[in-house]
Amino acid sequence: YFADGFEGHVYDIPAWQKVHNIPDGELWEERMKLKNKLIKHIRRRYSDPAQVRLDSPRQMLQVIEGIKPDVLTIGFARRFATYKRAYLLFTNLDRLASIVNNKERPVQFIFAGKAHPNDKPGQDLIKRIVEVAAMPQFVGKILFLQNYDMELARRMVQGVDVWLNTPTRPLEASGTSGEKCVMNGVLQFSVLDGWWVEGYRKGAGWALPLERTYDDQQYQNELDSATIYTTIENEIAPLYYDVDKNTGRSAGWIEYIRNTVAQVACNFTTNRMLTDYVNQYYVPQSERAGKMIADNFKLAREIAAWKKNVRREWPSIEVISYTQPDSSYTLSPDSLFNSEVVLNIGNLNPEDIGVEMLFAVSDRKGQLHIQDRCEFNVVESKDGVVRYQASILPERTGMYQVAARIYPKNPLLPHRQDFGLVRWL
Repeated sequence: YFADGFEGHVYDIPAWQKVHNIPDGELWEERMKLKNKLIKHIRRRYSDPAQVRLDSPRQMLQVIEGIKPDVLTIGFARRFATYKRAYLLFTNLDRLASIVNNKERPVQFIFAGKAHPNDKPGQDLIKRIVEVAAMPQFVGKILFLQNYDMELARRMVQGVDVWLNTPTRPLEASGTSGEKCVMNGVLQFSVLDGWWVEGYRKGAGWALPLERTYDDQQYQNELDSATIYTTIENEIAPLYYDVDKNTGRSAGWIEYIRNTVAQVACNFTTNRMLTDYVNQYYVPQSERAGKMIADNFKLAREIAAWKKNVRREWPSIEVISYTQPDSSYTLSPDSLFNSEVVLNIGNLNPEDIGVEMLFAVSDRKGQLHIQDRCEFNVVESKDGVVRYQASILPERTGMYQVAARIYPKNPLLPHRQDFGLVRWL
């Protein structure tokens, strides 16, 4: 339906929108093919004593008969590091039992993964999941698949309905398993961390909030687990089981699949990655390198001479006066603060010096974060004394800590941090 989106080296996102041309029945059938491959793979593993350790043959039969392709299937497979919080789902076993054993909208969970040999907490997580999976109310409804390998990983990222990802904020580096899932029409349910911050689209998956609510990690875990239960009960399962009696399919779920491919998967390809690197880094750097070496390094010599002059004069810059808001000053559209900085910059040009005022807020841990900045303009220059002024009004309301600073400025620099001089006023 959109083969041209995968041909050649042209990154053609619009081609991916042709997923909307695929008939519901055909798209659903393809998803069920992948899901059935996963179910068959799981059944084969549970039938092999070398692959799975079970308490009895009876438990094996319960699992094989309990895992069903027509049940909403949520997968969780990755390295079992503690920050990935595989334990969140088991915070309230009674509520979990009501979810998996719901007669009208049952859910089955499939876990897989490994812990590092020296990661005892990670190994304990796996042990806990295995213990819960063996409880009578969860047999055949919660599975932990042993001997995790690339074949099992492939089946899972293709075959589950939903991919669950619950890392501790903000420790997720990327989340490549989720990126592989959406390529197969598997919906993502994740904390807004790693790739999902950029990838999440309403109507193409589900998300736990980006920001923490509690500093206490235990409280945060309880809140996140409750949110997971609620989202599954009130949003994910009802959408999956909203089945048309005539077609046997959920039109709403199929629309989520389409949106996942058209709006999410298309943005997370190696092609997109390479295109970004080329357009944002390699090409600009190549063009700048060409300019720097042209005419026997004329531009490079010019920048080096400017830097040398600024570095020599920098210690001699004198702050003659500086006005800033006092601690009780209130800014509003009707009462802007007019700030002024007067500098003696000696032999430097007024355009060589940038002046800015920064507005910062404190987080719960007392760390400062810059929220807004205001650039000053040159209004007068005479005999090396330069007057800079600005009318100040932050874009956001709030309580701020305010400070001003000066820095070297030159349009030939690739970035202001290319020249590491700064002075706080």
